This record gives sequence, structure tokens and C-alpha cells, in this order.
Amino acid sequence: MSRHTLSVLVENKPGVLARISGLFSRRGFNIDSLAVGPTEHPEISRMTIVVNVEDLPLEQVTKQLNKLINVLKIVELDSTASVQRELLLVKVRADAETRSQVLETVQLFRAKVVDVAPDAVTIEATGSKDKLDALIRVLEPFGIKELVQSGMVAIGRGARSITDRSLRALERSA
Repeated sequence: MSRHTLSVLVENKPGVLARISGLFSRRGFNIDSLAVGPTEHPEISRMTIVVNVEDLPLEQVTKQLNKLINVLKIVELDSTASVQRELLLVKVRADAETRSQVLETVQLFRAKVVDVAPDAVTIEATGSKDKLDALIRVLEPFGIKELVQSGMVAIGRGARSITDRSLRALERSA
């Protein structure tokens, strides 16, 4: 199996997320990461979906996704031709003895401290899955109190935009 990142432009309407995730579920595919948010056009949302699946079944699912009325465009983003990032918020034990070591780690990973308490700090980091996994491994000995990680968001490199033509198509169909 191989990892695939799909950028799916959809109409910003209720129920679209459920229909798309249901399609993956019916095919027995586990979605590794799913992030949904608005684009520069309020009537269009972008879903970034990461799945581990063979090429042929993915092609079948992509064809079925294209048949859904609210799906405007699907693009598979190659990791070399796109910028891909995740967000991590992690609360770490940091008492007087360990705080300086935790802060050094934060700087090493180019992360930020976003909240400080007497016995803990909350850290924000963005980057690739590998970078965030490495940060977590380094912070684990201090004691992770709480952790939340977003799904991957990705955008193609260069000046081209996948939303321009999709917006025109949406306007024509209205």
C-alpha cells in the first residue's frame, strides 16, 4: 500500500463531508488524515484527504467521488510538487528543573510556546508528520499531559490554482 494525498474541492454545503467520508468507508478504506476548510471563495471548501491504499482501488474511488454532485475537482498532490503541513499542540510537564530543557527543545524544532503554567507549557508546532513525530519523541521523557494534532493540509507549489476553473464551473452550473 502507498500513501496518497488528495485535494478535493467541493461545494460548501451541508452533508458533503458525510457523503465523501462515507464513500471511503463503504470501500473499506481508512482515512489517515482529513482536514476541511474554506478556500479563497466562500462557496468552495477544500478537503485534504490522506489514505494508504493501492493505486487501482484509489482510482476507482476517485472516479466515484467525481460522480458526486457537490465534488468540483480532485487532484492527487505529490509530496515533491506540494507544500504539506500539520499542526500540533502539546502540553508538556515543565517544572523549574526541566523548563529550560523543554524551551531548548522548542527552539530546536522552531516551535512556539503558546501558554505557560507553573508546572507545564503548551507548545505549537507545524511541519511534516516526520518532524512532529520527532518532536513528540523528544518531549515524551518530560511527560506529555495532553496532545492534539490536526490533519494534513496541502497546496500545490507554483502559481497555478486549482480553485479558479472550479469556481467558473460552479458559476456556470448555478
